[in-house]
Amino acid sequence: MSYRITTDCVNCWACEPLCPQQAVLASKPHFVIDPARCTGCEGEFAEPQCASICPIEGAILDPSGAPVNPPGSLTGIPPGVWDQTRERIQAR
Repeated sequence: MSYRITTDCVNCWACEPLCPQQAVLASKPHFVIDPARCTGCEGEFAEPQCASICPIEGAILDPSGAPVNPPGSLTGIPPGVWDQTRERIQAR
């Protein structure tokens, strides 16, 4: 039941000290989760602690590969609106 950190990780160090299993490891180019240690915080917390503190949408994936904090979940900006805004900014 291992979670995974994607390349969207900005190495902010928020998740590393919260992991009760010490499964989050500093690495380059981004942090990684040791699958042998990760329990998804089952039996300890209602939600994975790494995902509960992560400030980056889509940076942590659950065991099925789905983002724990999907686009729009933290900012409140719907993905379609964000895509349109990014296109307008890049067009300038």
